[in-house]
This record gives sequence, structure tokens and C-alpha cells, in this order.
Amino acid sequence: MTIVAGADFGTLSVRVSLVDSERGVLGSSISEYPLRRKPEDPEHATQSHADHMNALIAATRGALAEAGVKGSEVAAIALDTTGSSVIPVDEKMRPLDDYYLWCDHRAKGEAAEITALALERKLPAIDWCGGVYSSEWGFSKLLHWLRNNPEKRTRFASAFEHCDMVAATLCGVTDPGKVVRSACAMGHKWLWNPELGGYPSEEFLTAVDPLLAGVRDKMSSPIAASDAIAGHLCDYWAENLGLRAGIPVPVGAFDAHWDAIGAGCREHDLVNVVGTSTCIIGIIDKTVLVPGVCGVVKGSVDPNATGIEAGLSAVGDIFSAIAKRANTSVAELSRGLESYRPGQTGLLRFSWDNGDRTVLVNPNVRGLTLGWNLTHTAQDELFAGIEGTAFHTRIILERMAENGAEIRRVINGGGIPQKNKVLNQVYANVLNRPVLVPETPVTSLGAAIFALLAAKAFPSIAAAQDALCPKYKIYQPEPEAVAIYDRLAAHYRALYFALGQPDNPLGKILPDLINLSAEQLKK
Repeated sequence: MTIVAGADFGTLSVRVSLVDSERGVLGSSISEYPLRRKPEDPEHATQSHADHMNALIAATRGALAEAGVKGSEVAAIALDTTGSSVIPVDEKMRPLDDYYLWCDHRAKGEAAEITALALERKLPAIDWCGGVYSSEWGFSKLLHWLRNNPEKRTRFASAFEHCDMVAATLCGVTDPGKVVRSACAMGHKWLWNPELGGYPSEEFLTAVDPLLAGVRDKMSSPIAASDAIAGHLCDYWAENLGLRAGIPVPVGAFDAHWDAIGAGCREHDLVNVVGTSTCIIGIIDKTVLVPGVCGVVKGSVDPNATGIEAGLSAVGDIFSAIAKRANTSVAELSRGLESYRPGQTGLLRFSWDNGDRTVLVNPNVRGLTLGWNLTHTAQDELFAGIEGTAFHTRIILERMAENGAEIRRVINGGGIPQKNKVLNQVYANVLNRPVLVPETPVTSLGAAIFALLAAKAFPSIAAAQDALCPKYKIYQPEPEAVAIYDRLAAHYRALYFALGQPDNPLGKILPDLINLSAEQLKK
């Protein structure tokens, strides 16, 4: 028997689970941390590194207590985090600012500049991240920070993804050049591709903005997949966490990618990690270009296969916003949804409240609902919101299929599917294929699997999944509902591309509303 710790940093909290190689999960604990938003700037979303580390201490000690396990018995610790959540640091790895959280979209202008120059110069790397660079990703956020923090530029030594920063902190690494970076993070969010020479050239980056001069060298520490070791737990953090110093810490990754592993994802599977947003993670046996996705990266999910990432910028956040506006909770508003029939609301709701992550990669769109009448309720909107997120997911699956990324199974992971049977059935009907839902939570299980591999408890990911991953509840598509949703999906698709593409006359409406609102709020 081998006991390890798996840590999963989500948007609002970290969960740490103690997992035994034979008995499974022994205990878990969750600790929250604040998300800093600004009412005057809805694009702003940041978090503190200190808050994250304090929460990790509390959750780790809580998990040890719940499991009744001594810290000296834990053989490894692995962690995944949100991404792209970016932090600038000085030469001693000290944070110069808070993290730009994944949902911070202040770098919209920078992302557009990177995209425009990449397309103009036919930069090959842009094709491998879907053809459009996002405001949610690393270089755009770093450039935004450099432009808006001139007084801190002289101290800037490098920038890190959250998963790499936490691993380096736990291992006591104080030299940015010695931090092992995640191939998952760099490949999906930083235009890194080893077959194309790594990062974009110095010449390209300085052409975007001279402020990026030297950044390529500052980001040049080793990059590896999660079957590599980032380091070993240092004395200071071993004491703080209540663990044994010297245990291995594997290279981290993004939460959705490891949640997919915890959900049992294998080759030709796709996992919808449905939470505040949805990350869509697939594993395929070949590397193919898919326009509009968040990257096709070898080794980003399973080190021995190719990972593909897509997603929706808001899902659970949309449901919560609908409930909040109605002065109630999602749980209360969900009561009775099981009696709703496909299309009965007459509403068609788009999931763009926080922009479009895939396949348009357009932050300048916003949620909209068509078909309102005077009798519609918040519950009607919630059901239409569930349908809308399913339609958006269908567009992503269709884009993958059109480009040769074969998907055979769909698994609904994340926190929401296990609490919302209606959502799972709607997805099965909209996608017209069975939807598998793990019977028990898998958050942090993927991290534990990589910790077990680091501790050499299993010979492969598949062996660990066979031993630890839960069974599935399966939702089958209902033929009558499928026919109705096929009809609605055609309308959704037509409006999705008409309203969401800037070169379409209708595509100018939502960006103009955003700009007008911003202008008025500044007055």
C-alpha cells in the first residue's frame, strides 16, 4: 500500500485528498481563498499566492486529520491548478503581484495584437493553439502586466503558471531558471512547441512589443510532462504541511487535464469538466490541427498521447448569476427542472456571459437570450442556460470531428454533473450520444494518480485508473428529444457564428455594447 496526497486548486478553493493505492480515497479537505473582482472592471480577476499557500496548508492538515493518516506515511504530493493563471516574479521567485486568474480578461487588446501579428507572419505555433491567441493565456497577460506596471519592470525576472509556481515553492526552488515548467501549461497557453523550436522567436515577441525583449530567455527553464519530477518537498513546506521532507513532487498541470485522468479518460475519450466554466479535454492517438481549440499538445494530459483542450468560459457561473438575479440559489431554482421538456421554454440562451473560449476565441461577446415573453421565469432561463451550454459543447465536438479528432466516449466530470441529473440528460440528448458520469467525485483524484506514479506505486496511468477511478452512471439519448434538439441546434449554430464573428455585420453588436458600457462606467 502507498499513500499519497493529491491537491486540486480550483477557482475558489483547494481540495486535498489522501489516497491509498489499494483502498482509494481515505480523506479529503477543502480550504477556500478569495477571488478579487472589481465592480468597475468586470474583466479583472486576481488571487494571492500567499492565500493559495495558506489554503494548501489548511487543506492538507485537514485531509490528514480526516484520513487518520500520519504525515510521515505520505509518499508523494502532486498538484494541479487553474490555468492560465499567471504570476510575475523577481530573481528570488518572490511574487511581484497577484495572479492574473484564468478568468481575467483585461489582456483582450494584447491577445488581439499577438493574434494579428502571428497571422500576418504565418507563425506556425498559432495554428496549434486554434488560430487565435486568447486574453486568458500567458503572453497576453504578461504583456498587459508589463505595460501597466512600469515601476516593477526592473525587478521582473520571469512569469509562471500557478501549477509551476506552487510546485517550485513546495520544492524550495528560488532560482527562476531552475523551475521545471509544465508542458501542459506551456503548450496550451504559451505558444510553446518543441517541434517548432520552443517559444516564438525573440524577433517575433519584440515585434509584438519591445517590452517583451528578453522574455523568451527569462522563460527558458526546463519543460516536462507530468511523468517527470519537479523536485522534492523542502523542509520548510514539509513542516508547514505536516508531511515528510524529501518526498517527490511531480511536474504539475491544469486542473481540467488531471480531472480528466481522474474521470477515467483514455484515448478517444472526451471529458467535460463542468464547473464555474467548462474545460473540455480529449485524448487522441494522433496530432491533428483543430481550428479554434485551446491547443493540441503532445503529452499534456497523458504523457504518452496527445491532449486537446477546448471549453466554455462560463457555465456554473451563468447558473449562479441567474439564481442571484432571482434572489435565490441554483439548488432551489433547479427543483422541478426534471419536468421540463426540450425546447418548451421557447428560449435560446447563449453561454457567452464571460466571452467565448472555443471555437471563436472571442472575449468581446456577452450572454444573450432570445424568445422572452412576459411570463418567463428565472427557472425557464436556467433550463435554457443548460440547453445553451450543451449546444455550445456540440459545436466544439463538431469542430473536432470535422478535423479528424475522433471522440468515442463523452464523460461529464467536474462538480456540477454529479449534482444535476437534468444537465446530464440534456447533454446526452443535445450531443446524441451516451454521457458517462462518475458515480463519485474525482476532483484531486487525477493529482493523486500522478503522485502515485511518482511514488512508483503503479506502472502506468491506465493501471492506476483501473484501480482507483469510479464506475459510471450512463445517460442515454432519448430519440424524441434528439429530434427537437437537432432542430434547435441548427438555429444556435447559425446565430453563434453570425453574432460571434467580428467580420459579420451582426458580430459588431455585442462588442459595441461592451465598449459603450465601459465608456459610461468611466465617467
